[in-house]
Amino acid sequence: MEKGYLSLILHAHLPFIRHPEYSEFLEEDWLFEAITETYIPLINVFDKLIDEGIDFRITMSLTPPLISMLTDALLQSRYIRYIEKRIQLTEKEIERTKHQPEFNQLAQMYYRHFTNVRYVFAEKYHKNIIHAFKKFQDMGKLEIITCGATHGFLPLMNNNINAMRAQIQVAVTHYEKHFGRKPRGIWLPECAYEPGVDQLLKEAGIRFFITETHGILFASPRPKYGIYAPIYCPSGVAAFGRDMESSKQVWSAKEGYPGDFSYRDFYRDVGFDLDYDYVKPYLHGDGKRTNIGIKYYRITGKTDHKEPYSHERALDKAAEHAGNFMFNREKQVEYLASIMDRKPIIVAPYDAELFGHWWFEGPDWINFLFRKIAFDQKTISLITPMEYLEIYPVNQVSTPSLSSWGYKGYSEYWLNESNDWIYRHLQKAAERMVELARTNLHLDENSSLRNKALNQAARELLLAQSSDWAFIMKAGTMVEYAVKRTKEHLSRFNKLYDDIRSNNIDVAWLADIEGKDNIFPDIDYHVYQ
Repeated sequence: MEKGYLSLILHAHLPFIRHPEYSEFLEEDWLFEAITETYIPLINVFDKLIDEGIDFRITMSLTPPLISMLTDALLQSRYIRYIEKRIQLTEKEIERTKHQPEFNQLAQMYYRHFTNVRYVFAEKYHKNIIHAFKKFQDMGKLEIITCGATHGFLPLMNNNINAMRAQIQVAVTHYEKHFGRKPRGIWLPECAYEPGVDQLLKEAGIRFFITETHGILFASPRPKYGIYAPIYCPSGVAAFGRDMESSKQVWSAKEGYPGDFSYRDFYRDVGFDLDYDYVKPYLHGDGKRTNIGIKYYRITGKTDHKEPYSHERALDKAAEHAGNFMFNREKQVEYLASIMDRKPIIVAPYDAELFGHWWFEGPDWINFLFRKIAFDQKTISLITPMEYLEIYPVNQVSTPSLSSWGYKGYSEYWLNESNDWIYRHLQKAAERMVELARTNLHLDENSSLRNKALNQAARELLLAQSSDWAFIMKAGTMVEYAVKRTKEHLSRFNKLYDDIRSNNIDVAWLADIEGKDNIFPDIDYHVYQ
């Protein structure tokens, strides 16, 4: 009988990026890379475990923008083009490296990987891998939780409760459409919580959420079990806190597993390493060098001289690290169980894209970990937060503190000198959206155009509120694109607001932006009432 539990939670999210006005668009590659390197490798791991009868539990958030992109026909067809170009390049690479055994083996590995990914995506799951995740949830192996509708940073909307509520309600409705039931849990965007958010979660039927460590440790009153058991907010919604010890072992590139010298080096890519004319057909139309996804070197060390990557050596290391992680969790649980009057839960949340995209061997590490937990020990069991609440329905009532998992633990990363200009516009737009909803409570049957414009205004506001844009502005990567997206959505919203109020809606223009920003096709602007 186990002495405690481990809850592995992966947060799968990307901002909504879809540009039908261009034949191809660089930032759409963020989705395509994640499908190739993270989502399908994880699906393969889960399918293999199920085929071999190995029990496991894992929790994943699939955010509404990510689900919307994964189920979009345009992006699905563009992904096929993306993966087929990589298959074509690996065929050329197998020929080019035929006299370089260490690189030839890797070229063949990438060929097998890309062809498998194409098969799983196009044939096994018919271009919609959401079906795979739904299958795992229906089998009881995976708990899929939701997120804010567009990953909006909720504490920075706290001057407009209707805007906060809309982020949650739209997400819940969207989840139900795709998974056939309401979500039981939510990954608050950026793990950002402030007191009162839980009441909105309760209204939406949410049972639990994940928060940063200090959100629990600084709760009032102080939680008896710290982060090793959930607390109930005054609303009755449960909060689970992140375990820093287990997180750091995996998350940190310097101190954690991903930085091991045997693992694949993310930054050495053939898109930059090989002759320009050779790789040019596989770059974007602007001809700028970019990552292609074929990487031949291991981290090696703090040196510019990188050694060739050995996949076999890396897998051995991933198995070793999985065993180390399990051993540490066993010792952690044994100690906690000796001082607690219930079985502790260790909550280990990570960005899903760490596994496979940034840390190539990450999905293999999860595979080894689940197998080792199943066969090599009896101290811990895998569990989802909801299963833990079913075992322990009685928990301490306490109010978590304001917190996020960002830099310094609060709101600084999303509100600073690089991005503070956006909030006066976002707050004004939210006020105007509430105004539109309240002044258009009842539309007659001849008001379909007005209804379309109101719904599109809601979409544009939600897209402008995405925390990704503020994050990118602070991070200093793709800043121009983040600024452009923020201004575009606000500009479209303001034009819609003016057109609706003056009853002079531009039909052709509305149809154009409906085609571009087509997230949440079933949205109802009344959510802002």
